Amino acid sequence: MTVEEVTPTTTRPVRRSLLVQRWADLTFLHWPVDPALVAPLLPGGCRPDLLGDVTYVGLIAFRMEGVGFLRGPGVPYLGTFCETNVRLYSVDRHGHRAVVFLSLDAERLLPVLTARAWLQLPYMWSRMRLTRTENVLTYTSRRRWPAPRGASSSLSVRVGDPIPEPTELEHFLTARWGLHTRAWGRTIHLPNDHPQWPIHRATLLSLDDALIPATGLPKPTGAPTSVLYSPGVPVVFGKPL
Repeated sequence: MTVEEVTPTTTRPVRRSLLVQRWADLTFLHWPVDPALVAPLLPGGCRPDLLGDVTYVGLIAFRMEGVGFLRGPGVPYLGTFCETNVRLYSVDRHGHRAVVFLSLDAERLLPVLTARAWLQLPYMWSRMRLTRTENVLTYTSRRRWPAPRGASSSLSVRVGDPIPEPTELEHFLTARWGLHTRAWGRTIHLPNDHPQWPIHRATLLSLDDALIPATGLPKPTGAPTSVLYSPGVPVVFGKPL
């Protein structure tokens, strides 16, 4: 099996769009984690993607904007909402690199129900807010449904300078062109396509998170290995593989 390279732009452009959206004002927090610990959490046929001998767990907070079907316009109101997800990094038997979501907290109930029913993604309905004061962003989330109800997350970052040349680790954590999930009785790879990430340094000012331990993983100890910010990118999702 040949594993595809980690590249800043996709090598498999999406030609038939199923979904369009924009990811905006993203903060990426990452900690190293033992591959043996996360391997049982991945869909069948997937293994942890490694950089060196470790893999990573990510807490990513952002605003989803303009979700729409095919290449149509975004759905008003329901297509724009805050989201915070907990994710792992995976490789499938075909060599596709991707992410696996352990949870995705979002503030609109209908998109949560749709994603759970259609792709069996672990979306959760939460009360959420994103505020910005100059270069400081604060994201808050408290879960409404399903359990564990009340699981919360609050984090603040100060956005720094753009990164003209991301490191190998920064590419590894952000240059992902699809997701793996278990749906319709099999493991699928849902590819996506978007421009190269504009990435900034960021400083973590505060963090109080219960979303990672709510997935069953241990609560991370110590500061994140990587703290990044991006103003965002437009995204197209293609036909599942």
